Amino acid sequence: MGERILDVKNLEIDFHTYAGEVKAIRDVSFHLDKGETLAIVGESGSGKSVTTKSLMGLLANNALVKGGQILFHDEDLLKKTEKEMQNIRGKDIAMIFQDPMTSLDPTMKIGRQIAEPLMKHKKVEKKKALAQALEILKLVGITDAEKRINDYPHQFSGGQRQRIVIAIALVCYPEILIADEPTTALDVTIQAQILDLMKELQEKIETSIIFITHDLGVVAGMADRVAVMYAGQIVEYGSVDEIFYNPKHPYTWGLLNSMPTLDSTNLEAIPGTPPDLLDPPVGDPFAARNPYAMKIDAEKQPPFFKVSDTHYAATWLLHPDAPKITPPEEIVRRQKLFEQLEAKKEI
Repeated sequence: MGERILDVKNLEIDFHTYAGEVKAIRDVSFHLDKGETLAIVGESGSGKSVTTKSLMGLLANNALVKGGQILFHDEDLLKKTEKEMQNIRGKDIAMIFQDPMTSLDPTMKIGRQIAEPLMKHKKVEKKKALAQALEILKLVGITDAEKRINDYPHQFSGGQRQRIVIAIALVCYPEILIADEPTTALDVTIQAQILDLMKELQEKIETSIIFITHDLGVVAGMADRVAVMYAGQIVEYGSVDEIFYNPKHPYTWGLLNSMPTLDSTNLEAIPGTPPDLLDPPVGDPFAARNPYAMKIDAEKQPPFFKVSDTHYAATWLLHPDAPKITPPEEIVRRQKLFEQLEAKKEI
């Protein structure tokens, strides 16, 4: 695709707890190109937020980076000091958090909160910074922005607060925007508005987005590529169409199966729970929950098998010697659609 601005290689992160070392992130690699949106999807506890916090240098005190690199324009962020990271955070890489109420200072007018990153990172004088804050407030769709710029967070609705949080994240025109479940606390209509807004702003300021979510449904209209995470590892990645219509990992099947579609309303939750990362399983971490698991799944971790130039999945089902199995009905339906889409492309 385009120019690569972020390259995460073999990232390993443990958490030191009273019970022992939790192996939270286990050999995770992915990249991000200029102007694209990468969605990282998985159940809670799969390691999505830990991964993105490591990009920002915001890991908890008990976190230990055991290995790997986070290359931003070929410079390893893991080697930077806290002071150096403070200059990158908010200016080059910004983050929208889940809950807008905890990200906003209740005692400070929102105009000042939006202007602050400009004053800090770009050394813009206060009057100019407030003028720019007003512009971005209009851009994120706050009505009567001139009047509202002097209001406090509690005077806004949840959806408006989330727009303000987005304004703060985007005011310095960061190269990378990390959105961690940015619409979880909002109702569906406002959720759709916020996602549309993010796409619109992305085109205007050419930022690249890493979008974290447990909801595959949100990803369809949002992402270019998708990485599916499970038990601290990426188990499948590909273009949004490949993951939606031609998924190969049983965990991705499970996630898609538990998602409502227009045709199917009988949702199936994935049985069981993710493994304990204090003592990760030897083989495929999904084996215990996988109805298609084979003997080898309990013995050996699967490597990534190539499905296409852009699509890889870590499952033994893709091994040439694996038995041919029929995926769930919903997945078969999607794969047929995918074949039709691909056939049209070839015409």
